[in-house]
Amino acid sequence: MTTFREHQLEQAIAGLPRVTLGVLPTPLEPLPRLSQALGGPPIYIKRDDLTGLGFGGNKTRMLELSLAHALEQGANTIVFGAAVQSNYCRQLAAACAKLGLELHLVLRPEREIDKQEIQGNQLLQRLFGAHVTILRDRDRPQQQEALAAKVAELQAAGKRVYWPRRPDTIDLDAIAYAQTALEIVRQCRELSIAPASLYAAANDTTQAGLVLGLAFLESPLRVRGFNPLHHAPDTLPNLVRMANQAAQRLDLDIELTAAHFDNTDAFVGERYGIPTPAGIEALQLMARTEGILLDPVYTSKALSALVAHIRKGVLPPDEPVLFLHTGGAPALFGYAQEVLA
Repeated sequence: MTTFREHQLEQAIAGLPRVTLGVLPTPLEPLPRLSQALGGPPIYIKRDDLTGLGFGGNKTRMLELSLAHALEQGANTIVFGAAVQSNYCRQLAAACAKLGLELHLVLRPEREIDKQEIQGNQLLQRLFGAHVTILRDRDRPQQQEALAAKVAELQAAGKRVYWPRRPDTIDLDAIAYAQTALEIVRQCRELSIAPASLYAAANDTTQAGLVLGLAFLESPLRVRGFNPLHHAPDTLPNLVRMANQAAQRLDLDIELTAAHFDNTDAFVGERYGIPTPAGIEALQLMARTEGILLDPVYTSKALSALVAHIRKGVLPPDEPVLFLHTGGAPALFGYAQEVLA
């Protein structure tokens, strides 16, 4: 790994349009009480829950690039859709409020309570001024049809509409996490630590960007992604495609393959959006040893994997390990019964 390649990556990313939304870089901190409680290796946490915008989270980094692209295209209206308790939609709503963009969200319920209670991220989305439509069920193909219809409706009304995370722009989100990889490499050097593994809740762009950045920087740090959804057949090919698309946009001399990626759905539990007992235990352990809040759908499940691996002796007892906190704590208020059960 060379500082020349660090500078090369930094300059490539700096050449992209950007709006400033987050408080960056985020800290990399030790978790001594959690490490002690587990009797395991030194654990360090990358605090991307502290990016600042709308209670923070990993999507803020991505929105700095994607919404800059939207503004460059002349957009005045954004359309997007995900789950009712979507962290992306919460941060997107805050970003649109900050930038003066109209936002329309088409959201799918993952649980019956999502159709009955306005709480957690959904409360914040509305507070930030988003126009929210809640679908009748969690059918993802129907959600995509509803989003396309909303875009057409708004365009017919004269709006200049931008729909983020489409196939031709999804790599912008990955690039945001290639930059995070650069931060992590530099922070590890400053702390004089040489971790071999980075644990993260990741389905697509977060891991694609981290792996791209670390591979380009020739770092030995291995990203272990813990998927919040059960694997689809295209999960791994999509990770590879997003990373290589990002490399091409940045004109980096690298091509990734499936061998670069470690992503498992072994800790999902029943399905997306449903907490697991191990995840709740990990969430409570982090809160009660370090005063840090995780979320019940993403980060708690990733931490449950780290906890399981420490208890099973998978990780060397003296080798530092990193945990990426991608945010999401506002969702806790939508899962109060499960969290305190």
